[in-house]
Amino acid sequence: MKSLKFTIHAVIVAAIAFSSAAAQDNSFRSKARSAFADAIKQYKIPGMVVAVTRNGEHAFYTTGVASRSGRRPVTPDTLFELGSISKIFNVTLAALAEQRGQLSLNDKAAHYLCADACSIGDSLTLMDLATHHSGGLPLQVPDEIATTDQLVGWLKAWHPPQPGARSYSNISIGLLGHITAKAMAMSYTAAIQTVLLPTMGLKNTFIEVPGKARDNYAFGYDRKTDKPIRVTPGVLDAEAYGVKSSARDMLDLLDIELGRKDVSAQLKAAIERTHEGQFKATQFTQDMIWEQYPWPVDLETMVTGNSNDVIMNPQQVKRIDPPLAPQKDVILNKTGSTNGFGGYVVLLPAENLGIVVLANRNYPNEARVRATYALIQSLLSR
Repeated sequence: MKSLKFTIHAVIVAAIAFSSAAAQDNSFRSKARSAFADAIKQYKIPGMVVAVTRNGEHAFYTTGVASRSGRRPVTPDTLFELGSISKIFNVTLAALAEQRGQLSLNDKAAHYLCADACSIGDSLTLMDLATHHSGGLPLQVPDEIATTDQLVGWLKAWHPPQPGARSYSNISIGLLGHITAKAMAMSYTAAIQTVLLPTMGLKNTFIEVPGKARDNYAFGYDRKTDKPIRVTPGVLDAEAYGVKSSARDMLDLLDIELGRKDVSAQLKAAIERTHEGQFKATQFTQDMIWEQYPWPVDLETMVTGNSNDVIMNPQQVKRIDPPLAPQKDVILNKTGSTNGFGGYVVLLPAENLGIVVLANRNYPNEARVRATYALIQSLLSR
């Protein structure tokens, strides 16, 4: 009789827990739908997934299709191009290599790039590359450059037009990935796919999508032509914007970033390194790729911080010395785009909250920030 009572009690508890989890999932889906409905309609986004981790619990809102051909629906396991969100993996790999004694982020870039004595951008360090502190490097690799060796040759003759400025650049972060892989004696793709991703426990994240996963790889849709499109090869493409991942894997990544997963001491220290504040810009503190705002923060400050003006034009910044230790009462964010995809990731450490937004349309950063901010306000409302 006691055994029967215990079994009944266990079933009731499990049913209540299931019902509670289902109610939370429904609540999240409703809030995400409300927050993103206008953006989806205005920018004709074919498919989107919005995902949240809170206190380690995951929930997903999916809508639309991963591919119009065959009407494949978006799922939490659909692969999206991350664009510049890929840079988070780049700096984490560099910080992990530093933990393993394979490089120092205080080293000069020229130490790894030049066979003879040379200077790269007035003695740029690896930390400068990780924080866009280049003094005016352009956003993209010049069209006439076809190889990394040609790029290094170009850099030897390049001088910062605005010394000390932060300049958002695929060149700087691309070089960091190139240097890190060189220090690890392997290609960048191999370093990410055989070292970093297994260390993180991510199994549905790739630079080169294998055949078995290609059916889950969404097509992006060009915002001008509305035709299906995927990222094309380029110099330092893997390092700067080449990762493809799913919302489910990205929530696991955010759990690691929030300190909620059991990982190696080296990886934990590397993650913490990427959350240190290195430079103070007008709107935010620049960490290693992550952009950090105090929380709570005014929405318009975040909109401005993620604007084209901040991406395209150098801004003067002030070095934080010593670097600011990882903070709790902050919001960290990173946008990412390719021609056919647009993504956004956000961390609120004090709330144990992380949000991933992945879409197969490159739509404005402002719309991503406003919708995600509205979702955060809804999730945190009492």
